[in-house]
Amino acid sequence: MNTTLIKNAKIVNEGEIFEGDVLIENEYIVEIAQSISPKSANCKIIDAEGNYLIPGAIDDQVHFREPGLTHKGDIESESRAAVAGGITSFIEQPNTLPNAITQELLEDKYQIAAQKAYANYSFMMGGTNDNLEELLKTNPRNVAGIKLFLGSSTGNMLVDNPESIEKIFSSTKMLIAVHCEDETTIKNNLEHYKEQYGDAIPVACHPLIRSEEACYSSSSKAIELAKKTGARLHVFHLSTAKEMELFTNKIPLEEKQITAEVCIHHLWFSDEDYKTKGNFIKWNPAVKTANDRKVLWEALLDDRIDVIATDHAPHTLEEKSQDYLKAPSGGPLVQHAVVAMFEAYHQGKISIEKIVEKMCHNPAKIFKIENRGFIKEGYFADLVIVNTGLPWNVKKENILAKCGWSPFEGYNFKSRITHTFVNGTLVYQNFKVKEIKAGQRLLFNR
Repeated sequence: MNTTLIKNAKIVNEGEIFEGDVLIENEYIVEIAQSISPKSANCKIIDAEGNYLIPGAIDDQVHFREPGLTHKGDIESESRAAVAGGITSFIEQPNTLPNAITQELLEDKYQIAAQKAYANYSFMMGGTNDNLEELLKTNPRNVAGIKLFLGSSTGNMLVDNPESIEKIFSSTKMLIAVHCEDETTIKNNLEHYKEQYGDAIPVACHPLIRSEEACYSSSSKAIELAKKTGARLHVFHLSTAKEMELFTNKIPLEEKQITAEVCIHHLWFSDEDYKTKGNFIKWNPAVKTANDRKVLWEALLDDRIDVIATDHAPHTLEEKSQDYLKAPSGGPLVQHAVVAMFEAYHQGKISIEKIVEKMCHNPAKIFKIENRGFIKEGYFADLVIVNTGLPWNVKKENILAKCGWSPFEGYNFKSRITHTFVNGTLVYQNFKVKEIKAGQRLLFNR
C-alpha cells in the first residue's frame, strides 16, 4: 500500500482553516485529524508546518491544443504545467483540430489523455449549428458538458443560428457552457477601426472592437434563453462590469441554474497594460478597463461570480509577435493561476478560504464532479501544499507550457507551490514534475 502522511498543515476546507494531519492511502484521503501517527514503517511523512494544504484546483476551462495544434501545446506539456501550478483537474474545450463535435472525435481526446495526462481530465462536447443529434448522445456521467461558442472561434464552431441555439438549450439537461460575444457587433467595430487605421490597428483597440456591448448583448440573450428553456447555463470568462447585473447571489450555488466564471487575466490586467504587454494580453473576450476589473472583483467576492478559471490557451511566441490583426488571442496561465490568486491574498483582496471556494469547491459543485475539490475522508487525494513565504521569479527557464512564455514573466510571486498530489501520488515537488502520469478521467454525479 502506498501511504503518505502530511503533518502539521494549515488545512483549508469549506470556509475554515485548521491545523492538522492528513493520511493518504493509495488514491484516497483516509483520515483527517489533529494528530495522526504513521500506521507503517514505509509511510512517507511530509512535514507541512507553517504551510497551507488546499484541495487541488479544478480548472473548468483550458485549451490544451491536442489534437491538431500541438506545436502550441499538448495534453502532456500543458498538464505538466498545470500540476506545477497546483491545478490537479482540468476541463478542456472542443476547438481543437478536428473540432470535438462528434462522439467519436470526443472519445479520441479521452484516449490521448488516458496515455498522457499528469492531471485529471474531462473534455467538453462541442456544439455547432447542425450537430444536435450528436450532442444528445453525450454521456452526462463521464463528460463535463456541452460548449457553445456564441462568438467567433476555430473551425465550424460558431453557433449563430437562433433556432439551433434554442433547440440545444431546450433539448439537453447537461450543463451548457458558453463563450458570449456578439459576432455582428465585433465585425462592425472591426470595420470602423480598419477605416481609421487600415491593417495597422493598435492592440489597445482590442477591447473597443471586442467591446462591452459585444459581450453584454450575447450574454444577456443566452441568459434570457436559459430562463425561458430551463437550460443549465454556465457563462465562461466574464469581462465587463455591465454583465454583472445579469447574475445573482440571492440563492445558494447548488440551486443556481445560471452560473458565472471569471478568469485570472480579467482579474489581474486592465487596458492600461496593453502599452507594455501588447498582444501577450490579447484574449477573447478582451481585457477591459480598470473599472471592469474592479466590478469583477466585487462580484467574485459577493458570489455573483462562482468560479475562477484560466482559459489557458497557448500560442507560440512567433504567432503572438505578429501584428495585432494576425496575432491570435489567448495565453498560457495554468502554471501561475493559483499563485496569482495567492498574490491577491497578500494584497488583501481575497482570503485563502475564498480562493479555495472559487478554484476548488465551486467547480466541483457546478459540474457535480465525483469525490474531488474538497479535503474530505473518502475523497481522492488531489492536494496542494502552498508556502506563502517562499518568493520566486517567473522566468523562461521555469515556464513549463510548451509555448515557453508567460504574461507573468519577470514577476516575483510571494507564494510557491511546493507539493502537488494527484490521486494520492506526489507528482510535483519544488520546481520538479515527476514523470508520473497519475491523471484519471473525471466522473460526474448526474
